[in-house]
Amino acid sequence: MISFFRPEIDVMTGYIPGEQPKRDSKIIKLNSNENPYPPSPKVKDVLHNFDWEWLRRYPDSSATEFRHAVSEVLDIPANWIIVGNGSDEVLNLVIRACTDSGRKVVYPMPTYVLYRTLVEIQPAQRVEIDYSQDYKLPIEELVKVNGAITFIATPNSPSGHIVPIEDLRELASRLSGVLVIDEAYVDFATDDALSLVKEFDNVISIRTLSKGYSLAGIRLGFGIANPKLLQGLYKIKDSYNIDAIACAIGTAAIRDQSYKKNNANKVKASREKLAIALEELGFKVWKSQTNFLLVKPPFDNAEYLYSNLKEKGILIRYFKQEGLEDKLRISIGTEEENKVLVAALIRAMNEIL
Repeated sequence: MISFFRPEIDVMTGYIPGEQPKRDSKIIKLNSNENPYPPSPKVKDVLHNFDWEWLRRYPDSSATEFRHAVSEVLDIPANWIIVGNGSDEVLNLVIRACTDSGRKVVYPMPTYVLYRTLVEIQPAQRVEIDYSQDYKLPIEELVKVNGAITFIATPNSPSGHIVPIEDLRELASRLSGVLVIDEAYVDFATDDALSLVKEFDNVISIRTLSKGYSLAGIRLGFGIANPKLLQGLYKIKDSYNIDAIACAIGTAAIRDQSYKKNNANKVKASREKLAIALEELGFKVWKSQTNFLLVKPPFDNAEYLYSNLKEKGILIRYFKQEGLEDKLRISIGTEEENKVLVAALIRAMNEIL
């Protein structure tokens, strides 16, 4: 059969998102790193009072209201901000603007697997460098590649570790290409890398409202960089990529910092409790600065536990790939959900003893 697609598309696998249960199911969903708490009440107010007239018109092409809200919260000029249909769109804009088949994209593994998919779609040359067991940033190896783009997720998924800002600063100073610092989970971390955007013209910080703000369902993210770098991204951005409702909701949510921080603190407290409970069961638990934990079961039975919990109505994430085949990634749920998870793990482990 004749293919309609480019050779690169024929051979690629494509990104596989976490499983999504039906809306009316009673599944405990701990596989996609969603926030277990609802969005700010101010978001509900926006939806209740939204002027339908704005649905008839095209939205603001640069999401001005939202950019100004981000500017106020992060103390960064509004013209240093670009808004995307989720942070994934901003990642894609960087790939499309800065690479081609003759340019390299490099990142340490394991990390967010969408990077691989975006590079394959472009296409560009993909270079993956293994993290060491202690997840220390392989600066020398990354610099040696001389990539047009270097992706660093911090905090990283699925490991949950944060890259020290001193390492990121050294890397940025030695790269000739763009350094993309993916800070999707920054709201649960002890530090961020925003200062590097002001220090280096080749650095872009990318953030999302999906995690800390409980807004994964509206797809809203943004990038922060020197306007010289954003100029090329604006040239290829879809004209009206952010809808009017998302812009209004995002503006209300990001201005309600006290609500966001309160929920983030609850998630962090639950994260520590769950880590202790899993360690008591014999799991190896990696230190996390995210809203999830990377864990290794005591009996080398990660895939079995994933399947067993799924049968019991609990979804967690299992990555069948090198370096992760013996591990599980578990999103932090509510206190009650975490208790149900631990009880289900105890039953599952007892079944094989």
